[in-house]
Amino acid sequence: MPTDVWSSLCARRARRLGAPFKGIAAITGIVIGALAPAPLRADASKSAAQQQELDTEHLFGFVEGADIGAPGEKELVNDSTLRAGKASGSYANVASEFEAKYTALSWLRFSAGGILAYYEAVGVPGIANADRAGVQSAFVDARLHLLDRESAPVGLTLSIEPHWGLLDETSGMPNTHFGLEGVLLLDRELIPDRLVGAVNLSFANDRTRLLASDGVQRESTVEAGVALARQLMPGVWLGAEVRYLRNYEGDALNVFSGQAIYLGPTIHVPLTQKLWASAAFGVQVWGGAVGIPGSLDLVNFERYQAKIRVGFNF
Repeated sequence: MPTDVWSSLCARRARRLGAPFKGIAAITGIVIGALAPAPLRADASKSAAQQQELDTEHLFGFVEGADIGAPGEKELVNDSTLRAGKASGSYANVASEFEAKYTALSWLRFSAGGILAYYEAVGVPGIANADRAGVQSAFVDARLHLLDRESAPVGLTLSIEPHWGLLDETSGMPNTHFGLEGVLLLDRELIPDRLVGAVNLSFANDRTRLLASDGVQRESTVEAGVALARQLMPGVWLGAEVRYLRNYEGDALNVFSGQAIYLGPTIHVPLTQKLWASAAFGVQVWGGAVGIPGSLDLVNFERYQAKIRVGFNF
């Protein structure tokens, strides 16, 4: 597809979704548009992308693969997540995560990072009007690579990530909160070097101390995600993912409060031999909040979610 045609399509999509998504549409258009002429420039020799070993971790979008990199590998990643759309009013949140990763052993990787966030809310029930930005949280992560695809039917990794925060993740109001997220990541090459699938199962909880009232709020979430990605050309993977989320009051799945299903496309592209980018867009297609009529949960979740990652390996 010609670059100007792709950019035009992205611009029209951004106008339909509103201002919060103009940035992600523009960046995605630039990335894919820049790669569009690649097949015309390809020759018969094997490309650098083909020579590199498949790394599934960021091959999809919100769903991740089980790979953790080779021993001694270091990686810097910027992961920006955009969420927008509530039952009424105007709402948008952009959380930009900066993470440094180091693979110590073939089965063990450590990482640490922080999240900067921007919040915009006007007329949203239960959320004070906001137009603010700040440091949302910091985190560390340990990943244990339990099974390798080369010697087992599937790749399997366990991720354990505690975090500490200064701003509420939904409203942006100042508070102190801490929690833990555990994710089981499974993947498999369904067609070698052509089609890869992944499954994620996660549990996360959060304990928040509200500074205004000195009260304590607890919540927890479970999520299951399934993704497929196919290699269209060397290093370029196009796919789709579906995610099911359930939200609870209490830090141990105590009282059910809502659920949602997101569906959308994903893409992964190499920019250079060591630099890559991926993007995903999800729309809530079904859900429901306890005590609220309707076929969507726009109380605990958002209508739209999008993600852009850019990473550098060294």
